Amino acid sequence: MLVALAFAWAAALSAAQTPAASDASPSAAPRVDKEDLDIALVLPVDDAAYGRAADAVRTGFLAAAESAGTRLRIRVFAHGEDGVLPAFEAAQRAGARVIVGPLVRDDLKIVAAMAIDLPYTIALNQFDEAAGPPPTMYTFALSIESDARLIARRMRDTAPPTPSGAIPNVVVVGSETPLMKRFAGAFAGEWQGAGGSVPTVLRFDTAVEAMTAMRRELQRRPPAAILLAMDGASATLAKPYLGSVPAYASALIFERVTIATARDLNGLIVTEIPWIVTPNATQFATLPRREMGSEALTRLYALGLDAFRVAAAFKDGAPDRFSLDGATGQIALDGRNFTRESRFAVFRDGNLLPVEGPR
Repeated sequence: MLVALAFAWAAALSAAQTPAASDASPSAAPRVDKEDLDIALVLPVDDAAYGRAADAVRTGFLAAAESAGTRLRIRVFAHGEDGVLPAFEAAQRAGARVIVGPLVRDDLKIVAAMAIDLPYTIALNQFDEAAGPPPTMYTFALSIESDARLIARRMRDTAPPTPSGAIPNVVVVGSETPLMKRFAGAFAGEWQGAGGSVPTVLRFDTAVEAMTAMRRELQRRPPAAILLAMDGASATLAKPYLGSVPAYASALIFERVTIATARDLNGLIVTEIPWIVTPNATQFATLPRREMGSEALTRLYALGLDAFRVAAAFKDGAPDRFSLDGATGQIALDGRNFTRESRFAVFRDGNLLPVEGPR
């Protein structure tokens, strides 16, 4: 599934450049002379599995740099499968002050284990090792976990009061994929951390009998809200069986064909990046738009747009604080993690419309 990382596709594409950037090095990462680079962008552009994802990020990053009229010296270091270490070493030899990458979680684990000093590095994925990232590594990612936590907070803020004053019960309807388990787990952690009870979990089954039984259970004990931890196709099947209970999901699991055709999703509230929900927002007026061919690639293009502005903040050293009303959401620096909050939107007759109110 395209969104399962932050994320994956096929097709290797040649490296691009800004007016301030030299040609991207090949994935073999030959020795390069020191160039005193400001930013090195290290991405798996030449990897058959992740090439399209990497190219979308690269396109957004370089578009933002060109739009800003930056004087920063930027170079793209493309690599293929198993080529992340040579690419990082080439970026270091080129004198990069900031490295943006890796994109893939497994590559991030490899780089974090490198026994060499890294310049400031902004990883475009989550670091989930217990020991934490190296001291100069920061993370900035399209994380489905951040969407889960945001949904939990909105459910809490909008839930009707109970006679006892306790936080009401919620239900998670989910599938068993690793991504959806992470999504549901992050939601439950945030919900219980705020004082809520353990969410009721209903396993999703596409059989009509199973969905009918799910509807009866929801009618028998109506929850305050429902989280759909499943892909877009499954959500389209499940939504009509949920009744009038407020239902939430992450739009990271939806693709354009679903958004355009699934009227059965009417009323479903999702978290989505502002670049898609409010494309005409004033803060995006100077940022170039590209037709990327899918919602997933559009999100990665937006990640590239914001990643440039995050990287530029390291021009004079690590920032003490950072805030950006970005293409991927409201971004802030929390320790060595750039947090991101999406916007809420609701499906109406196959369209996605912004939702105002509590975050």
